[in-house]
Amino acid sequence: MCQLLAMNSSKPAALGFSFAGFAERGGRTDEHRDGWGIAYHSSGGCTLLKDHLAAIDSPLAASVQQHPVKATNIVAHIRKATQGRIAAENTHPFARELWGKTWSFAHNGDLKTWRPPANAYYQASGDTDSEQAFCHVLGHLRTRFPLGVPTRAALRSAITELAKDIAAHGSFNFILSDGELLFAHCSTHLHYVLREYPFSVAQLIDCERSIDFRQHNHLDDRIAVIATHPLTQNEDWQAFAPGELKLFAGGTLLPASENTQQGVFIQISY
Repeated sequence: MCQLLAMNSSKPAALGFSFAGFAERGGRTDEHRDGWGIAYHSSGGCTLLKDHLAAIDSPLAASVQQHPVKATNIVAHIRKATQGRIAAENTHPFARELWGKTWSFAHNGDLKTWRPPANAYYQASGDTDSEQAFCHVLGHLRTRFPLGVPTRAALRSAITELAKDIAAHGSFNFILSDGELLFAHCSTHLHYVLREYPFSVAQLIDCERSIDFRQHNHLDDRIAVIATHPLTQNEDWQAFAPGELKLFAGGTLLPASENTQQGVFIQISY
């Protein structure tokens, strides 16, 4: 199956180090050769970069590593196709607009028995179960909250219910972000690490590369990184429980009882 990588940060930050190890799994240290993509959420909007080539063979992936972009929320994916052709339109992440924000989504799993409802508001451009599930999630949220952005607690509850319903039909590990919040749901495998003061040195598992975060971060920086499997061998990665949905904002993991109103949103595009 595919693999996921995401970052939620208190300030614009680059995912270059983690992406370097992640990209190795796109054909060198693992079998995910059927495309890759990355979505950057920043104050300027949401930017999507995608390629149907394997990450280790893609000039665009090499450029991402050499010239990393800073953003507050980043969603990345390497694909091993289970449903849908190997093509740009079937490469994750996918993006759609809801409530004046651009949402991005990436999925790891196989929803063999799930079918999208007919006449849905959002339509898939490709032929993957992943994009269809994303369209269904956003369409359901649009219908459930027609007046606009609900509270974080209400939004979290609605996405949790949707994830449970869809996951009953297969494996539904996913990352979903609106540029401020980042939702991560686990069916089988998902892990996270929080990088904050005091920072330390990290060593990638998939290649001979390390970084001293003390040389690159300030005392008030907070960064959450989520991945299908841990990317480094000397950090405290935490495993999600199957069926668990976690919510990250400002580089921190929000408690399940968090009930704060979402802030004012702005119109963004990609």
